[in-house]
Amino acid sequence: MTGGADRNFSIASLIPAVYLPTIVFEAALGAILPVVAVTSRELGGTLGQAGLVVALLGVGHILGDVPAGTLAHRIGDRRAMLVAGGVMVLALLACALAPSLWLFALAVLVTGFVGAVFAVARQAYVTEAAPPLMRARALSTLAGTQRIGTFIGPFAGALAIHLTSTRGAYWLAVALCLVAAAVVLFVPDVAPLPADREPVKISFGQVLREHRALLGTLGLAVVLIGIARGARTTVLPLWTESLGWDATATSLVFGLSGAVDMLLFYPSGKVMDVRGRLWIGVPSMLLLGVAFGLLPLTGTVATVALVAMLIGVANGFGSGIIMTLGADVAPEGYRSQFLGVWRLFGDAGNAVGPLVLSAAAGLGSLAAGVWVIGAVALGAAGGLGRWAPRWSIHANRTTRRAAGFSL
Repeated sequence: MTGGADRNFSIASLIPAVYLPTIVFEAALGAILPVVAVTSRELGGTLGQAGLVVALLGVGHILGDVPAGTLAHRIGDRRAMLVAGGVMVLALLACALAPSLWLFALAVLVTGFVGAVFAVARQAYVTEAAPPLMRARALSTLAGTQRIGTFIGPFAGALAIHLTSTRGAYWLAVALCLVAAAVVLFVPDVAPLPADREPVKISFGQVLREHRALLGTLGLAVVLIGIARGARTTVLPLWTESLGWDATATSLVFGLSGAVDMLLFYPSGKVMDVRGRLWIGVPSMLLLGVAFGLLPLTGTVATVALVAMLIGVANGFGSGIIMTLGADVAPEGYRSQFLGVWRLFGDAGNAVGPLVLSAAAGLGSLAAGVWVIGAVALGAAGGLGRWAPRWSIHANRTTRRAAGFSL
């Protein structure tokens, strides 16, 4: 087997096809995230109901992962992104105009569901377009553009709310989704599959059965990564709340962590392409585990800020690791459907992480919950070290040479 970067491919070629619409699409989601709970309360919901509505975004994403892969498999990645953009516009319009809490909740659920379609389609698109030795850079850049959009969105949404009302964030999101869909519409699709690898019809159950060994080992490591990363977005606000901080201080620390997170996506991909996936996956999870272990020992602005930056470095350093491993092991004949299942594992972990912390806080020991998440991150590092070489020929240079992959 031979490898190497395709001289006719460049990361920049994906800017109009994937990265630009991803930033805009994620900015739309980021714009509404801070106001979903507020809108729920305005529609007469209790605090508990508002929390449930916020959770529906994640639930929708989990419910959408597998159907998203099936849709992308049947109609193509680019068309699936277009469908997602169109339905997202309708869902956001429903959010902006919803007269009751239950209609608003349904619209939020659909928003999460459609977000999964766009995510799976763009991952499959990049996986198909990028050659193996540039795949990690392409996918880590995709993860980075997602972070950038999510970071920008709340600020743009805050401006829209300041100029109009709470519903202004949804109208802004509608406009951004229209822009994202328009960009995708005028970008050529990935070249069609060669005749010797036409798409294969396969069900969700068949994917699970045919890849049960892979999903039960490396897939488990992906779940653990998802748990650690999902908890990351919750742990800082909960910890600063336990310290009695106000919302402004909490937002500054959270923003600092997010800013550091965004800086490392391309170097991460470069190392994965040159040295192998383990050179990023294992250190990032070890560092994240250490950061979680240190957080309960902090109590001042300086120490919390330092640990927040460490969390950002750890997460940013691992940008794109789940998507890259999924691309490495995805079968060519039904790549999109497999990636839908693969994302389901990561998204399920993302949903579990905040629940672990919330349960620990409810039992009166947030610190214990944080340490549990730290142990999960260390477990993810161990799982990657043990199982990635078994399944991905790009785990490190040794696995590449063993597979006859020339560099």
